[in-house]
Amino acid sequence: MAQNGNGGFGELSRARYLPISEHGLIGDLRTAALVATDGTIDWYCCPRFDAPSIFASVLDADRGGSFELSADVPSRTRQFYFPDTNVLITRFFAADGVAEIQDVMPVVDESREADRHRLIRRVICVRGVLPFRAKVAPRFGYGADPHTVELRDGHAVFHSAGLSVALTATVPVETDGVDVSARFKLLEGESAVFALDRVSADVGPRACPAWEAQQQFEATVRFWRRWLHQSQYHGRWREMVHRSALVLKLLTYAPTGAIVAAPTTSLPEQVGGERNWDYRYVWVRDAAFCIYAMLRLGFTSEAEAFMGFISEHGIMRGTGDTGPLQIMYGIDGRRELPERELSHLEGHLGSAPVRVGNAATGQLQLDIYGALIDSVYLYDKWGQPISSGHWDEVGGVVDWLCDHWDQPDEGVWETRAGRRDFVYSRLMCWVALERAIRIANRRGLPADLLRWRRTRDTIYRQIMDRGWSTERGAFVQGLDDEVLDASLLMMPMAKFVSPTDPKWLSTLDVLTSDLVSDSLVYRYDPAASPDGLQGSEGTFSICSFWYVEALARAGRLEEARLAFEKMLTYANHVGLFAEEIGRTGEQLGNFPQAFTHLSLISAAFNLDRALG
Repeated sequence: MAQNGNGGFGELSRARYLPISEHGLIGDLRTAALVATDGTIDWYCCPRFDAPSIFASVLDADRGGSFELSADVPSRTRQFYFPDTNVLITRFFAADGVAEIQDVMPVVDESREADRHRLIRRVICVRGVLPFRAKVAPRFGYGADPHTVELRDGHAVFHSAGLSVALTATVPVETDGVDVSARFKLLEGESAVFALDRVSADVGPRACPAWEAQQQFEATVRFWRRWLHQSQYHGRWREMVHRSALVLKLLTYAPTGAIVAAPTTSLPEQVGGERNWDYRYVWVRDAAFCIYAMLRLGFTSEAEAFMGFISEHGIMRGTGDTGPLQIMYGIDGRRELPERELSHLEGHLGSAPVRVGNAATGQLQLDIYGALIDSVYLYDKWGQPISSGHWDEVGGVVDWLCDHWDQPDEGVWETRAGRRDFVYSRLMCWVALERAIRIANRRGLPADLLRWRRTRDTIYRQIMDRGWSTERGAFVQGLDDEVLDASLLMMPMAKFVSPTDPKWLSTLDVLTSDLVSDSLVYRYDPAASPDGLQGSEGTFSICSFWYVEALARAGRLEEARLAFEKMLTYANHVGLFAEEIGRTGEQLGNFPQAFTHLSLISAAFNLDRALG
């Protein structure tokens, strides 16, 4: 490994990693793959989002594994989504021709074919002539499990202890005993097809001839366009809003209705740092906010599916040490997500450790109660009235919260420096009670309203008395302190305070002065509020979109519109956002991030409505 003098990555090492932003995402509502702008699939887990990776060269260029497919001559590339779909096109422009790769993961309902998780890569020469090369180099079990290759009857089968995948191709392939490769030349109008399938005793290898690849391309395009046609958004930023909706749908695990926070693990929040986490799980907070975004656009079936996930897996009936709710769950509803480090992987650009699982599962984060009850309230209002069973669960959760809201927790940002009295946690406890009271009043449902109102009002007074700093002229991160926190941009959106209240306008000005950099918003200052981790991080994109919405609600529409337009310039070439934006505009953190895209939808919706 080439290293420079101070122990960091040298230029040769850096050249082996494309930036996080140089990727598009494809998926089949069960798992997903990152496709780089050079045509390489460098992240893919099979058979589901949280399974061990097959391709992970985005985390280790040598050991991670990849599916390379590119022109075999110097070329320029451009990547885009087939309009209104999650079908990805990567185009190659060379001296003697132009060609494109169409990457498709068919969305299949039939159980046996759904288990195949077919990934189709069709190469088409559209002008002139172009030579291509392919190399399929899976590395099972996050690059730790050995495998064998069996080449027979026009297909290759890769066997590992826990998984087997088959590659079929319409061009000749060869193997060196570990990987499979091919070189071929296409004339104008000619095509080649590669299909990668999960295989088992029930699902055998199956060829994918050109006609079938075309058929699957058209069927997948129809699926995504049919789905997107349900959108009720017709505002100014329709293309970006719809791309964000398509991303959120891609992050949905269809068998259960779960929504993952991101399809990746350990993409760094600071290159070379330790802030690398596994996001392939269901955060109650993230998923609940996703429901708000989906309902705003008219996608009620996704909200219904998530409510089904909550009910079927007894999410609100938990009895753990941190109360009825955990902060996150597996996509199958499981509660145990043990965190471990994969020391054999170097991490993206040397950003170790690479982690799988997430130890934050055991944290107490009281804000999640507000996020979840708010999503139930919105579903009851804009979707379907909740059932009597759901209401009993809501009542149990709210009764628990009445007894436990006034305690320190780890907070919305999952700090690892011990529990504190975070104002945002108190705010979202207030939201949980306030929304539950609304549901009870509107529906005439049984509830201990006297107790709920008394608790709600006590929380309100505590935030106003101890969450406000006279010295700073702002609401602050923790009770009785003076540190700022961008999570409090949610205050007017949660309807806790009027967006034109003098205290809120003062807070907005102080946040702008201290945490905003050219419309980009930092979560907090780790130097002023230690979070138990080394290093720094970029600006947090959900906070940047919250800032847009806060400005819009305060009537500062020109500032809001400019901040929003600036944020859109940080999207990648196909409209995707990671979790954070670095100092020079680079995308940082897991990618793409549900949190960012749902907040884009909310900001666009509310800013568009405010502009009229």
